[in-house]
Amino acid sequence: MTGVGARLVQAVDTELTADSVEWCPLDGRRHLLACGTYELRKPDGGLGAQRQSGLDPDEPQIRLGRLYLYSFHEDNFAHPLVEVQRRDTSAILDMKWCHIPVAGHALLGLANASGSIELFHLVGSEESRFQLQPFSSLALGEHRLALSLDWSTGRTGRASDRPWKIISSDSRGQLHLLTVDETEPRLQKVSSWQAHHFEAWIAAFDYWQTDTVYSGGDDGLLKGWDTRAPSEPVFSSERHSMGVCSIQSSPHREHVLATGSYDEHVLLWDTRNMKQPCADTPVQGGVWRLRWHPVHPHLLLAACMHSGFKILDCHKAMEERQEATVLVSHALPNSLVYGADWSRLLVRSPQPVPSWSCPQSHPGARAADLKVVGGLPAPSVERIVDDDREGPAKLHSGIELLTENKRKTGMELHTKAAKPCDRDTYLGRGNSDVSLLATCSFYDHVLHLWKWGMTWAQDHEDHSHKETKSVAL
Repeated sequence: MTGVGARLVQAVDTELTADSVEWCPLDGRRHLLACGTYELRKPDGGLGAQRQSGLDPDEPQIRLGRLYLYSFHEDNFAHPLVEVQRRDTSAILDMKWCHIPVAGHALLGLANASGSIELFHLVGSEESRFQLQPFSSLALGEHRLALSLDWSTGRTGRASDRPWKIISSDSRGQLHLLTVDETEPRLQKVSSWQAHHFEAWIAAFDYWQTDTVYSGGDDGLLKGWDTRAPSEPVFSSERHSMGVCSIQSSPHREHVLATGSYDEHVLLWDTRNMKQPCADTPVQGGVWRLRWHPVHPHLLLAACMHSGFKILDCHKAMEERQEATVLVSHALPNSLVYGADWSRLLVRSPQPVPSWSCPQSHPGARAADLKVVGGLPAPSVERIVDDDREGPAKLHSGIELLTENKRKTGMELHTKAAKPCDRDTYLGRGNSDVSLLATCSFYDHVLHLWKWGMTWAQDHEDHSHKETKSVAL
């Protein structure tokens, strides 16, 4: 079933190429959405000699980044996302909110192109304007890019161990275990070790056994580690045929792990037996991010690069070891979807939402001039833009160099004041058939906000044209 059940609510121009989007998971802050951008520019506007993967931190390139903070206002039907802050930074490759307050603060962790993990803490209120301010920073090492991070606090309802832990990976193939202690709220490095021969694209905790972490690299290997003795991996799997770039442990069910790769497959694993996956689902695009639904344990959101985003029903895959069912598949024109995340908000459906359309036809958008004259990109999230920003943009990957015309959009951010939704409501306390999610993409530098009605989608799957009783998007 393609394109059923998800409807576009809003498209926001992020100006730079967007690759990470994260909804705040904390009570009273769930209306806040962070978005990170990454763009590579040569100082002289030329290409120069490039390392094959395009991620060499020693090359004379400027990696631009910007951190956005948005507030979701449900009653503003046309433009519910309102920008409340923007902050120029080093290019952002990944970011995650801590799932519990630290020293009374909501913390957002960033992995950046300067090779550092940065923590920002949320200050202010709806009345005094929320802001993300620097909290702590730690350099992972010289001549590297920080590629990913994960908090140990992701398990639903977990009374997390303290100090809280962060696992990070870098472009030199190393993993880094960090801690954040509430009594001394700053980042501290516990250990670092060599995990992969090339870029370690992703590192993630087992949320049920937080001494265990998983990593994926450009060498095509998926590995498990005991952080108490990380000199050798607990296991090493070659089941993915290309670079492993996304991993997430289920926050709902112990022993369930999802992984994704440039080989365009999502694999589900029982962590008690990592010899073979329980299920293998092709998704027709490199899987850069995976997110389990905050309430429904069988739903998995995947950012699939040139194949857009997909929502997978993993119930049969987990129970009967069958291929997951693709409930929704949206391939966005002329874009690479790198970021995707579910909101934990309880969303109402007071009015119909316009049917999905590509960003070019969204109200407020100008026609775009974009043409890709190469193949599809692979392991890199590097985009090189000439200094004058009018010439052709170049995208470097581990396989090929693509050329595309600079895209220009006219989408503007609307900041009309509106009443935010209930700060302390979330999906588990009401009708959870309607979900809110966000995605962000390269090429078109757009943040998309979507609503998805599960019951509505199921009715369409049954070829019923009757109005759904429990959900009206």
